[in-house]
Amino acid sequence: MTQGGAARRTVLGAAVLAAGGGMAGLAAGSASATPSSAGQAGQAGQAGRAAEEAYAADVRHGGGYRDLPVPLVIGHRGASGYRPEHTLGSYQLALDLGADVVEQDLVPTKDGHLVCRHENEIGGTTDVADHPEFASRRTTKSVDGVAITGWFTEDFTLAELKTLRAKERIPAVRQRNTLYDGRWDVPTFEEVLRWADREGRRRGRRVWLHVETKHPTYFRSLGLGLEEPLAELLRRYGRDGRGAPLFLQSFEPSSIQRLSRLVSAPRVVLLSAAGTRPWDFEQAKDPRTVSDLVKPEGLKWIAGFAQGIGPTMDLILPRDASGKLSAPTTLVRDAHARGLVLHPYTARNENTFLPAEYRKGTDPNAYGDAFGAFKAYFEQGIDGIFTDNADTGLLAAEAFRPGRGR
Repeated sequence: MTQGGAARRTVLGAAVLAAGGGMAGLAAGSASATPSSAGQAGQAGQAGRAAEEAYAADVRHGGGYRDLPVPLVIGHRGASGYRPEHTLGSYQLALDLGADVVEQDLVPTKDGHLVCRHENEIGGTTDVADHPEFASRRTTKSVDGVAITGWFTEDFTLAELKTLRAKERIPAVRQRNTLYDGRWDVPTFEEVLRWADREGRRRGRRVWLHVETKHPTYFRSLGLGLEEPLAELLRRYGRDGRGAPLFLQSFEPSSIQRLSRLVSAPRVVLLSAAGTRPWDFEQAKDPRTVSDLVKPEGLKWIAGFAQGIGPTMDLILPRDASGKLSAPTTLVRDAHARGLVLHPYTARNENTFLPAEYRKGTDPNAYGDAFGAFKAYFEQGIDGIFTDNADTGLLAAEAFRPGRGR
């Protein structure tokens, strides 16, 4: 959707779908169907068949990532501004709010299943601390050179992990999200692939995913390499080709290089702060830092095995000592010159995450001028953005999509 009104239609459509689901449930529980309810059921059946046909056509002829709306709105960990992150509830809401793409982060279990968590330490995102049977598994590990104490997915089988419930990661900032603590479990990536296929058939279009391999060098050292099982799942669900509705991403370029040899789906190299070094570079004694990778020669190297970069927004619009945005760098221009798309991260509504000039009031957890910040980001010519608030991002992006004035 690239024309005016798309964002509002999407949000309204989500409300109608939700209402329709409730009405259908009431009808199903009725002892008998009235003529009007029978007619509604027939219309629903026709709509369902039309959606299935549209989905099949999209699978056959759907375009690749270059045909997606620009700027793209990527639901960061789902709709993590409103629901506990990396749950099916968060992913569903992101889609209902109009996200063009929904993100998953992958870590492995002890028995090699890929599950969706931002980190392998799960003390902050599940109720594992409330399970006395797992108390002895609390430990301290070095992950990418950082000592972390907690519980780790690689110490749990999938069956054990499924006994846990997800919870809000930053309750002090997003207290309202704690209402949904315990509503969902930790999803496997295969469950997400099945969900995406179901939603695609229901909506009549493919559901795009943005999938990150987390700490791939660390996990490979444990015999739990991420890339091979991920590629196997993508092949099984038909998301391994060049036109697949999916981006693969990692902060470790070697993980993206490995994936490039396994599948043809579009790939994105994530880039952290300028002076940092990817962990696989640290392990390989590669002296380059992110500062080197964002130079023209670094971008040329990335373009040899990836289609895009996912830089922290500070690499595009640095902040000064007061927290305000300063003059933009040349990264957008330089990346585009190498044919790379840019999906920077992360836009959020709360004051605590916004540049200083877009904060409102003194409460760090209150919403600031998020639309003003989005406008500043989109004016740089980026191709998409990760956001915890897909509805805000979509409304802001609408003014920058083809056919709309700025």
